[in-house]
Amino acid sequence: MVEKRQRSTVNGQRDLPREAEARALALLDQVKDPEVPVLSVVELGIVRDVEVDDAGAGITVTVTPTYSGCPAMPVIEEEIVAALEAGGFRAVAVKVVYAPAWTTDWIPESAREKLRAYGIAPPGDVTAEQLVPLGPVVRRVACPFCGSNDTGTTSEFGATACKSLHVCRACRQPFEHFKAF
Repeated sequence: MVEKRQRSTVNGQRDLPREAEARALALLDQVKDPEVPVLSVVELGIVRDVEVDDAGAGITVTVTPTYSGCPAMPVIEEEIVAALEAGGFRAVAVKVVYAPAWTTDWIPESAREKLRAYGIAPPGDVTAEQLVPLGPVVRRVACPFCGSNDTGTTSEFGATACKSLHVCRACRQPFEHFKAF
């Protein structure tokens, strides 16, 4: 259990926890998702909390995977620890939590724009009232290259389970769509 936050030690200097946590978040913003390298783990919304303990000896980063079987999580955890240790933090722990479940609603608009610029159609909004569809879904996804809505799904699964494959009939470009859930 993480102790109540008051002070932390980074590179031998005493900082207020908010400053240390802000520094940690800045370091974590440099850790890219290995499956969507245009976004950091912070932008993807999987970093839920950063806590520096009372003694300043440890830092705990709480993360929620995009889904419970995400194969990238071991790499992400290693990269988080490496980034924070390289930034001067000691006793780095990564705590994985599954509730509340991650949702694409945690991806901010600025990160959605990065996805679009990278050639991945960003997810739409999700509301708590929506049920997860069990069958094929017909989606009208705007092409991230030309903006046309004249697109079609070629596969429900892309390079990862959280993306689907589409093609634009207007510019004829294939693209991935980050599924909303």
